Amino acid sequence: MREREMWNLEGERIEGFYLSGDVKVRGVVTLSRVTYGGEVTHHVVLDKGFSWKNGAVKRDAGEIVIVDHKYVTRVMSAA
Repeated sequence: MREREMWNLEGERIEGFYLSGDVKVRGVVTLSRVTYGGEVTHHVVLDKGFSWKNGAVKRDAGEIVIVDHKYVTRVMSAA
């Protein structure tokens, strides 16, 4: 079996922070990618929605947000 790449979290459930660390999120990673410049980001389907800055930014459960790898705080099995 091939060893899993540490930066590729596709299929895993994560907890972390969105919007430069201002909003705590949790969900399943659908895409992990290396961006231009070498940073890693994860596309996360939200388990639970949120509202930030009195509704200026609102995301519902099931929507996708992009979380920088440096803001991932926990990796869990998606099962």
